[in-house]
Amino acid sequence: MIWPEADYELSESDLRRMLDGQFPAYRRKTLARLNEGFDNVLWRLGDDLIIRLPRRAISVPLLENEIRWLPRLGPRLPIDVPIPVHVGAPTTLFPLPWVIVPWYEGVAGDEVAEPASVAVARQLGEFLRVLHRPAPPEAPENPFRGVHLGERGTTFEERMNFVLDQDERVDEVALRRAWARALEATPLEGPRQWIHGDLHPANLIFADGLIRAVVDFGDFCAGDPATDLAGAWMLVTPDALDEFLHAYGKNDRDLVARALGWATLFGLMFVQLGAEGRAHYERIGRRTLENVTGFSAKLDS
Repeated sequence: MIWPEADYELSESDLRRMLDGQFPAYRRKTLARLNEGFDNVLWRLGDDLIIRLPRRAISVPLLENEIRWLPRLGPRLPIDVPIPVHVGAPTTLFPLPWVIVPWYEGVAGDEVAEPASVAVARQLGEFLRVLHRPAPPEAPENPFRGVHLGERGTTFEERMNFVLDQDERVDEVALRRAWARALEATPLEGPRQWIHGDLHPANLIFADGLIRAVVDFGDFCAGDPATDLAGAWMLVTPDALDEFLHAYGKNDRDLVARALGWATLFGLMFVQLGAEGRAHYERIGRRTLENVTGFSAKLDS
C-alpha cells in the first residue's frame, strides 16, 4: 500500500497563473502549499480558502461527486463541510478540474495525540445520524466503501499478514473474531444510505476541543452506514463509544458488528500506512485495533 505517485505536479507559479486567469479577484491572496493525500494536493489561498487539485486522473470522479452533491446535502448537516466556493476548469497547465473550498481554522484529528472526548463522540454520532439518509438511485457508488465486507476479504488478509509480520503483539485471534462477527451479521436492510466513506481522524478538523468541520468527501457514496460508524473506533476513548452509539440512535447489534469489521479493516490499514512512512497514522491504527478488541470483548461477555 505504497503512497501512489502523482500523475500531475503543479508549481506555485503555474497555479498562480491559473488563478489569475480564472479567478482574478484572488490575485492578491497569498498561496502556500500544505500537504497531499492519496487523491489531492492542498494549497492554502489567503486566510479563508483552500485549493484542492487532484493528484491523479483516477481521482477526478471523486472530486466531481463532491462538486455535484455537497451543495445539495451539506447545508442540512450539523457540522460544516467543504462545499465548493468555485470550480476551476482544466487548462494546458493542469488538465483536470479543481476546486476552491473554505478553510477551517483548527487542527486535523491525526495531529491530535490523545483520543477524543465524550463530547466529540456525541457530536460525531449526531452528525452521522443526520448524514445517513436514503440515497437516490443516481447516487455514486464506491467499490471499496459501503459494500458488503465479504467483498473485502482479500484486502483484510493482506493487511492482517502485513501487520503480523511487523508486530506479533497484535491480537490476531480477537481481530479475526471481530471480522468473522461482521461477516455473519445481517447485511444492510432497506435502501442504501449516504455515507462519507472515509471518516478517519485526518478528515476531521478540531477547534476548542470539538469537531469544527468534516472534510474530504472524495469517497462520498451510497452504501452501508457501518463504514462511517467505524470512524468512532478510530477516534474516541473506549468509554465514549457507548455515548457515540446513543447519540447516533440506531445501534442495533448487526450494525455494530459490521462497524467493528470496518474498524478492523481501517485499523490494519493505518498501521500499515504508519509502517510505510506515515508514523502518526500508526498511532491511530493501534488505537483503533485496541478499541475493536475491547469492544468485541464486551459483546462476547
